[in-house]
Amino acid sequence: MMNSSTPLKAAAVTMSLALLLGTTACNRGGDDAAADSRSVTLSVSTLNNPFFVELRDGAQEAADAAGVDLEVVDAQNDSATQTNQLATAATSGTDGVIINPVDSDAAAASVAPLVSNSTPIVAVDRAVNGAEVQSLVSSDNVAGGKQAADELAKAMGEQGTVIVLQGVAGTSASRDRGAGFAEGMEAYPGIEIVAQQTANFDRAEALNVATNLLQANPGVTGLFAENDEMALGAIQALGARAGEDVKVVGFDGTADGLAAIEAGTLTATIAQQPAELGKRSVEVLVQLLDEEAVEEAIPVPVTTVTTENVADFA
Repeated sequence: MMNSSTPLKAAAVTMSLALLLGTTACNRGGDDAAADSRSVTLSVSTLNNPFFVELRDGAQEAADAAGVDLEVVDAQNDSATQTNQLATAATSGTDGVIINPVDSDAAAASVAPLVSNSTPIVAVDRAVNGAEVQSLVSSDNVAGGKQAADELAKAMGEQGTVIVLQGVAGTSASRDRGAGFAEGMEAYPGIEIVAQQTANFDRAEALNVATNLLQANPGVTGLFAENDEMALGAIQALGARAGEDVKVVGFDGTADGLAAIEAGTLTATIAQQPAELGKRSVEVLVQLLDEEAVEEAIPVPVTTVTTENVADFA
């Protein structure tokens, strides 16, 4: 005679096996999901600048849309820090890197471990000199520099003297904007560039540098700053003269820069699209991770912003 508990025991064993197999399958699915997730690193030269904050935010938006984990590291404008951060990224097994170099020349050493690992690399806003990266997403800084020269010359009546505040030495952005501005100014023989000095893309430093240069050149009637932060520092140094006796042109199109145009202290800015730069750099890196072909240089348009069209941007 069969024990009446036998079918119940068999059913319990069957149910336990089913639950065990189901749990195993779920765990395996979780492992597959984890294996499919991608982690990429965005190395930013500094987050102590509204432009790069916007760039980061655009990159984060694109990463979220693509289902990519984005780790953002801030080099705080120090090449050695950026090198160490990227060395950590290389050893941690990041799937790809987006670099906004502190120094375009020094960045070659920073990306060397990633190049050795065949890690996809996209440069954004600034080039990496002396190393092979898969793509550069940037504004046309030379063309933007020429646009700045044209706008400043027009505001000055094509006559007078100009001071130039330069960005971080060694960056492609500073070099290209400066070269474009100098080339553009060749069309205006009535304007002379009387002084140029670096203020490292920093507002506080620009305040000090501009104060000294204005004291040495009291009759100056125009000023070009290679980014809006330096232009805003120069405006502080100029006080009531900003936008009146001295026309000021910046570069980037940040929110503070646009507000200064509305206030009449900044004559114009050459507006980049930092959020778009960040967004496109992530999209390009994802294409590389998907083993798709990408362009070596991907330009993002720049626009001259004045009082006439600032409302469209602000």
